[in-house]
Amino acid sequence: MTVDFQMFLFTCLLTLYFILPAYFSNGSGLVFGGGTPVDFGKSDKNGVRWIGDGVTWRGFVAGTIIGTITGAVQGLIGPAIIQTFGPSAIVPLSTTLTSGILIGFLLGFGALLGDAIGSFLKRRLGIGRGKPAPILDQLDFIIVALILVSFAVKLNWQLVIIAIILTLIFHLATNTGAYLLGIKDVWY
Repeated sequence: MTVDFQMFLFTCLLTLYFILPAYFSNGSGLVFGGGTPVDFGKSDKNGVRWIGDGVTWRGFVAGTIIGTITGAVQGLIGPAIIQTFGPSAIVPLSTTLTSGILIGFLLGFGALLGDAIGSFLKRRLGIGRGKPAPILDQLDFIIVALILVSFAVKLNWQLVIIAIILTLIFHLATNTGAYLLGIKDVWY
């Protein structure tokens, strides 16, 4: 392996590590969801739901907590990672419990907020629950998570591009797995 490829691979792994709170939050919103929808079943004047039954308070709260806990763990082990591998010029790592909690919360809450915004947009576009909206379905959560976390840490454009590409790949793979396990009704 060339040095450039090794550095690229290392940057991809660090980026994946950095955005784990968003991934875990988004996935746990699905696992722990159910119950009262975030929009409380409200519809607009045309009878179209604001968000729909897929985004619930239980999933939103549980997912945010999981994202925050993930960030806290990262804050605790971040110094050891930096000591072992050195600091990254591209990927900001949590170096304290406090920074880990903040970054985990912003990524976790942002992921679920992004998912809710995506559902809202799908309803406005006339796309029903469970129907595909390519790109929006895959990227809504990570884009909003990255926007929120950018208020706390400086994001490098390379991290953002790598996070988006990794998310496209992992989103398709994990959703297909969840579909095969019977957790989701659709593979996308």
